[in-house]
Formats: sequence, C-alpha cells, structure tokens
Amino acid sequence: MMFDLVSKSGKDVVDVVKQVAFEAGELLVSRFRSVLDIEYKGRGNIVTNADKEAQDLIKKSLFAEFPTIEFVGEESENAKIPKGFCWIVDPIDGTRNFASGIPIFSIVIGLVSDSKTIVGINYDPVRGDMFEAKLGGGTRLNGDLVHVSNKTKISECIVGMDMSYSNQGGSNSLEVIQHIWPGMQTLRIMGSSALGLSYVASGMIDLYFNHQLSVWDQVAGIILVNEAGGCVVDRSNQKVKLMSDGIVASNSKLVQEFFDFTNGMKWRKPI
Repeated sequence: MMFDLVSKSGKDVVDVVKQVAFEAGELLVSRFRSVLDIEYKGRGNIVTNADKEAQDLIKKSLFAEFPTIEFVGEESENAKIPKGFCWIVDPIDGTRNFASGIPIFSIVIGLVSDSKTIVGINYDPVRGDMFEAKLGGGTRLNGDLVHVSNKTKISECIVGMDMSYSNQGGSNSLEVIQHIWPGMQTLRIMGSSALGLSYVASGMIDLYFNHQLSVWDQVAGIILVNEAGGCVVDRSNQKVKLMSDGIVASNSKLVQEFFDFTNGMKWRKPI
C-alpha cells in the first residue's frame, strides 16, 4: 500500500525528511570530535548538547512543513506516542560512539500513523549513507533499491548485535554469541542499533539482534528491513511492534534458524 503526504511547500514527505536529515547531519559533523557537554541519563546512557541541538533543528524543520503532526524525540520530556500521525526521532543513535569520537552513529526519523511506521529514514552523516523506506515503496540506500541478505545458514553469516542497558540483558546476549560461536563467520557489535538494522536491510550484515530497544531506536529500522524483503520479530518470535520486547532482523530463514539455536536460552525469556 502506497500513500501520499505533501508538505506546505508541496514536497513529498520523504524528500522533506531526507533534507531535514541532511541538515541535522551537517550540524552533527560540525560538532563531531569537539568538546561536548555530556549528561548521564543512566548507566551507559548519555546525552550531549549536540543531541539536543540536532533534535531542536529536526523538530523545527518538520513542524515548518507539517505543522499538524506531533513530535516525539528521544530527548523529549514526554515520550508518549499519540494516536494519528506522529514523528518519532532519535537525533543521534549511537551517542556513546559520537561522544567518544567513533564515527558510527546516525540520525533516525520515522513517521508513524496509529503506531505503524509509514516512512523511515536513517542517515549516517559521516559516510553520507541515506537509508530510506516508504510503506509499499521498497528500501533504498543512496537512491538505489536494496534487499536483505539471501543467505540461509547462520554459519555463512555476519551477525550484528548490541549490548542491553540492563546487566542481565547484556549477559544473556553474550550467552547467545557464546552458544553460536564459532558457527558464524564473524560478529559486529555496532554501537548503533539503527545502523545495525539498516545494514540488515541493505544486506551488509546478515542478521541483527538486540535484547531490548526504545521506540526511537527501531522506528525506522523496522520499515527499512520489512520493505527490503526481510523479517523483524521480537524475542518471542512474534511480529515486532513499535514498543517491543527485543528484536531479531534478517530474512525469514535466518530468523527461524536463530530461534532454533536459541531455544530454551535466557535471552528468549522476559526479565
């Protein structure tokens, strides 16, 4: 199913979001590897002045083109997702990388309607990689259609993951890797779940899993993987929702093999 949503200036919604992401990317690149103000939101969870500046820029620019659509960002005081159209934004996915000078982070902008993603953009401003998807329109990387990996065995795969903010979730994720290793090609710990999901969508990595993500971490990744012919499920192997309990993304055959491998493991159980 395709849909059309036109901005005040007459532009298609995807074109507007990409331009906003480019502008936010320029801001972040200008702040990258500079002196930052850092606040700690919790163990391993930080926010910088660049996060706040980028979110303010994105919010202002989106509101100028779509003044009736509500906005929820990672740095917003109110993170409740309203009914109807809503922007969900992570101004820097991979803030820890960004603040440490590691060039692996991205800008996430998702447009949802009644809790279903209809547009997803993930922009890596360091490499200039723009991942985009529109419901029913496929997934593109820098304008070219992409597709998830066609591999069918984990033994052939590059697997991506990230650590959980919870101690137990992180331990359980490492237990999964210990169980599978060396029965895969290699492992990548991304430091940016949005890029992990985008790399699955484009076939750069074959499977990505995470014990638990926030809605702004996965809002774009879900549609990017689905529109690229992939499969995204939660830790119970159920179709993933915006607010989900963990995530596994790949093609359907690899997702099923992953669940066969992890049958009975702690990673699969609620904490």
